[in-house]
Formats: sequence, C-alpha cells, structure tokens
Amino acid sequence: MSKHIFVTGGVVSSLGKGLTAASIALLMKQRGYSVKMQKLDPYLNVDPGTMSPFQHGEVYVTVDGAETDLDLGHYERFSGVDCTQESNFTSGRIYSNVISRERQGGYLGKTVQVIPHITNEIKDAIRAMASDDVDFVITEIGGTVGDIESLPFLEAIRQFRQEVGAENCIFMHITLVPYIKAAGELKTKPSQQSVGILRTIGIIPDMLVCRCEVSLEEEHKEKLALFCNVPRHLVIEEKDVENSIYEVPLDLVKQDLDVYVLERLGMHVNRLDLTKWRKMVKTLIEHPAGEVEIAVVGKYISLVDSYKSVYESLTHAGIASQVKVKVRMVEAEDIEKLGAAKLLKGVHGILVPGGFGDRGIEGMIKAAAYARKNNIPYFGICLGMQCAVTEFARNVAKLKGANSSEFNEDSAHCVIDLMEEQKSVTEKGGTMRLGAYDCAVKSGTKAFKAYKRKKISERHRHRYEFNNEYREQLEDLGLIISGVNSELDLVEIVELKDHPWYVAGQFHPEFQSTPLKPHPLFRDFVKASLVRRK
Repeated sequence: MSKHIFVTGGVVSSLGKGLTAASIALLMKQRGYSVKMQKLDPYLNVDPGTMSPFQHGEVYVTVDGAETDLDLGHYERFSGVDCTQESNFTSGRIYSNVISRERQGGYLGKTVQVIPHITNEIKDAIRAMASDDVDFVITEIGGTVGDIESLPFLEAIRQFRQEVGAENCIFMHITLVPYIKAAGELKTKPSQQSVGILRTIGIIPDMLVCRCEVSLEEEHKEKLALFCNVPRHLVIEEKDVENSIYEVPLDLVKQDLDVYVLERLGMHVNRLDLTKWRKMVKTLIEHPAGEVEIAVVGKYISLVDSYKSVYESLTHAGIASQVKVKVRMVEAEDIEKLGAAKLLKGVHGILVPGGFGDRGIEGMIKAAAYARKNNIPYFGICLGMQCAVTEFARNVAKLKGANSSEFNEDSAHCVIDLMEEQKSVTEKGGTMRLGAYDCAVKSGTKAFKAYKRKKISERHRHRYEFNNEYREQLEDLGLIISGVNSELDLVEIVELKDHPWYVAGQFHPEFQSTPLKPHPLFRDFVKASLVRRK
C-alpha cells in the first residue's frame, strides 16, 4: 500500500510547507520511488479560481483543468509529476460534496455532522491519491495549527493514521524558531506551543522541521526534542537559503531527512542521484554568462506570488543560457501615467503576463508597442497575447479603437472576442477554458524553432480569444499565426514577421516549466534577450 506523509505547519503561515513537501517528493523520486502530491486548503472557496491575485497569489492550472493553489506549481517543478483534480481539495469543495450528497438523500436520513461525515470526505480525498503503483502520497495541510477552520483536516488525518497504521504514516510538522535580534537569541517556545496544540488534537509529530534565520545550536535541538516529544535526530533545521529555493532539497539531504523518512516507514534506502539537480543549482548560483534584465509588465505586480510561475520560468530559462535573469517589475498603470520609454528603457526583454479586467490594459498595450517599435524581444502570455494583437490592429492595421470585447463591447473592431462556447456561461467558478489543449505549430516560425515539433499541448485559462474575422487582414500586414487549435480553429500563437523575437501565446507556458527542463518559449525568449544585451 501507499505510504503517507502529512505536512502540517505551526506558529505562522508562509513557512514553506509547500517547498518542504516538494523537496521531499524530489528526494523520494530520485531514490527511485513513485510519488503523488496533494494540498488540503481550509478556506471555503470551492477553488481559488475566483479569488483575487492580490489576496491569494496566482491560480495554478493542472493538465486536467483544475484551478488550484500555487503550491502545486512547486510540487510539479520539483518532482516533475503532474498534479490533477485530486491534488487540491478545499473546505468549500469538501462541504459542497457532502451537502450535495445530503440533498440527494445519500445519508439515509442521518444527521450530517463534521464528524464523521466531513472527516470521512476528507479521508476519501486522501485515499483517492493512493494506489498500488504509488509508493508515497505527500499531503500538505494548508493554514496553521490552531486555526479553527483547519480542525476538520487535522482530525481527519488523525483518524486516517489509526486506520492505515502508524507504520504507513508520518506526521511532519514545520514550525518557526524565531530569532529575536535585540536579545540575540533563538526562541523555541512558539514551536513548543504549536506542537502542544497538535497534541491536544491527538497528533504527535514524528519529525520536526524548524524554519529559522540563523542556525540552531545543539541546546535548541535538545530542548525541542524534549518538550515536543520528538527524537533528537528528527529535529531538522531548515534555515533560509542564500540564493534559491532549489537549494532546499540539498540542505535537507545533508541532514538525512529522506533517510529518516524511509527508515521510519520501513522502506529500502535506495541510492540517491542528485547529479543533475546539483549541476542546475551550481549554474543558477554562478550564472557564468552574466545577466539580462527582463521587464514584467503586469496588473498585480505588488504581490510577487501573483506571477510566481512566470518568475520561476524566467529563472529556469536563465539556467539554460547560464545567465542570471534580473526582473524589473513594472506596474501597467504606471506606464499609462509615465509612458513606456521612461519605465522600460534599457531592458533586454519585455514580458506581459495574464490577467483579467480593464485596469492597466492601456499600459500593457503601450509595452507591446514599445517592444515592437524598438526591436526588443517580447513575450506575451494569455492577456499579453491579446494586448499584442490589439496593439498591432490599432497601430499597424490602423483599425481605430480596436480592442477586446472584455474591455469595450461597443468597439468598432473587437479583434479579441468572447469565445462562442462562453456566451451562454453565467457562473464564474471553474467555467473558463481550462486545462491542456493541443496546438498545431507552423513550420518555419519562431514557435516551431523553440518547440521543434508540429504538435504541442499547453494549459489554458481564459474566456476571450483572437477574433478570426480579422485574421486575414492582420496576416496580410505581417502578423504571423504560428499556432492554431485545429479542432476549434482558435489562434493560439502569434508572431511578428520582421522582428528579432516577438511571440505571444493564448496559453500559460509557465505551468509546464521546470528547473531541469525549461519551457521552450521561455528559453528562447531569454536567449533572444541575451542577444539583445550583447
């Protein structure tokens, strides 16, 4: 049967539970074991698809069309294993399933309660990940121990361990050991209290992973072991890394975390091969080819996590070219006020990512125009592609007032329009064009040069598309349609004919990039930016 690793967090949020879980997945996989990953989130939204990027960060889209937490991006980038609909359950989804079943008479007249009905539904979600061909299921519990909304999930995993046996299950608790600068001391009390809360629920952690700014002394580890009832060698230090999150697995290996997990679960300690990972991290730190500066012109720049996968994909592309990618974060609204030349001068490439709503759109369009007129490499993603088409229609095709019907339904030239299948949709959650779709790539284009194949598959999250009524007119003026979904005849990729590198896609390539396998379009975009720098 599958072995289960449950990752909980205490004291504060944003401790890096997702990164720790992803690092463990990488280590298990590199020891020859199969892994699946999952996150259980306590909020009541059915999924994060309708949540503001300013509050929640980016929405990560899986191959099968689930709108999920951004931690799933870390899972895929570290482990190389695709996540699915079963990889992210929220309280909203769990409760919706239970209430729907109750309305259908599925509980045969019983009083429906948190225990056992909600906890049973949570356990079913965990079991959905397990199978004969999966060695490890790693489940992260979102939120912080002590939060009232997390209690059903913690109770569910307590019950789950009783059912599958302690030999098949590990509780790993990530906790903060803060450094009080004025006193010059690390404090273990918050971690002791966090574990104390877990123990009142009936969960005793098997391992303690301590997040800290400065290294733990032996006295700290001994105190944590004593008061948290954890063996001394299973108190693991997870100190802030100096250069990149991709160093985290290497730091954990030095302390034999993966070995302890395998021994605790009765699994053979196979040989670990991190050769490629170590080489990648070395290149990332040293970046022997120097530095390129990329401007990311977005609507949600003030929260870094809003474009998490975009920034990571740029890093991956930099590794491929052995160059450090310096990101200049530019608010689209600032371009509207101050102009593109002032804010984009000197950059080696311009990237316009996805988004929704009309705020900042004119700034994105001006960024696309600046890149086109000044021969600066341009990469448009989803909304960034729509802005590129709108700019071309306005300034090259001279279609006055050209726009997207998302922003101006009364425009004389809606070069971007609502997809036909979306016109009857009224609900917001989970109703966009989501997940992976095929795309035929035209030979002789920059897209084909990047992908090196005629058929690709990319993940989508949008409602609006290129309006085919303008296709022939724009193509005649130099806009190249280099990628099309043949089944629905949807334009997926556009390029400019006489430009060093100007490519935009309706999909989200950032969801398929990893540090060991950078996405082809990101890779070639950074290469082109390096040429621009030289």
